[in-house]
Amino acid sequence: MLHDYGHCILQDSVVRCPTMRQALLLLIIVFLTPLIGCRKKGCTDPESTTYNSKAKKNDGSCYYTVPYTLEVPELLGDYLPAPSLSSENALTQEGVSLGRKLYYDPILDGIASRSCSSCHFQVESFTSNVNSQPPLNLAWNTNFLWNGKVQGSVEDIMLFEVEDFFATDVSRLNGDENYKQLFKEAFGVDNITSKEIAFALAQFIRTIISGNSKFDRFLLNQEALTPSEMAGYNVFMDEEGGDCFHCHGSAVNPLWTDNQFHNNGLDATFTELGLGQTTGNPADNGKFKTPSLRNLIFTAPYMHDGRFASLDEVLLHYSIGLQNSSTIDPLMKNVSQGGAQLTPQELVDLKAFLLTLTDYSILENESLGSP
Repeated sequence: MLHDYGHCILQDSVVRCPTMRQALLLLIIVFLTPLIGCRKKGCTDPESTTYNSKAKKNDGSCYYTVPYTLEVPELLGDYLPAPSLSSENALTQEGVSLGRKLYYDPILDGIASRSCSSCHFQVESFTSNVNSQPPLNLAWNTNFLWNGKVQGSVEDIMLFEVEDFFATDVSRLNGDENYKQLFKEAFGVDNITSKEIAFALAQFIRTIISGNSKFDRFLLNQEALTPSEMAGYNVFMDEEGGDCFHCHGSAVNPLWTDNQFHNNGLDATFTELGLGQTTGNPADNGKFKTPSLRNLIFTAPYMHDGRFASLDEVLLHYSIGLQNSSTIDPLMKNVSQGGAQLTPQELVDLKAFLLTLTDYSILENESLGSP
């Protein structure tokens, strides 16, 4: 016969009590069983963004993303390496959509009421008269800003925008139930941080790809250039003429920039150090990032400080306005005579060619517009 005496048992007139080890094990089981039961619930599918490796029983909390494939124009695919993508931030339809929403939402701005689109208008090729460089084809870029302050990935420049430029108040996003749900679906997080905001923006920015200008179509044998446009291309490529291609690309570099830094003879003395301010190296003083020539008809004013209001002024600078200095780029080989000394007709033709680099389709692409 068994009788229960607390933790001891009377069995056949003998009181049997658990050993200290057995009692301790019993206590552990009693106290940890509820905790173990809690851990068992969660998302058990490794393919889900909310996968919980400790979960043993699926509780319906799994979220799934749909992969997004970048549409790379033919010429960019032919002449450029594959776009730089992040293994930590795979492109998804949910991430791109969220990044697009954030791009147009002033909720990003912790100080004023600006959004990314406040300085980067789609109808102006994602730039504006505040002299901001357009975020075109950044999937092939590792140097950012005029002075190279940020280098690395698109995620790095977007994190700079979130934390430094906008000083985003993340609590505002965490207090928005709609954004909470969207970040949960895109990244599987319950708490939004600057990292996820930057990741979403980076996904959208990578989709802003330009590769449908008149010159692109010319290279694909889809459209002809005028005699003036063709003559302008020859001036652009002539080392004894405009000699523009070393910094600004060519038919085999459809980014139309080398994404590097050069002193292009703007000043004999520097009021802004450019790359030198970032590196602290005096040899970098006066060097600024080469902007892309794509859609330059929309990107006035020109140069890092917006000193030139028109494209004609820019061409005159390279023709007769170069200033010598200690860090002048060797490519400015005609600096001693003020520039390339182009004839009036060469200037007209060169401008005509440059305008063939305009991609109007990107201004009208609904997938890049405000949602």
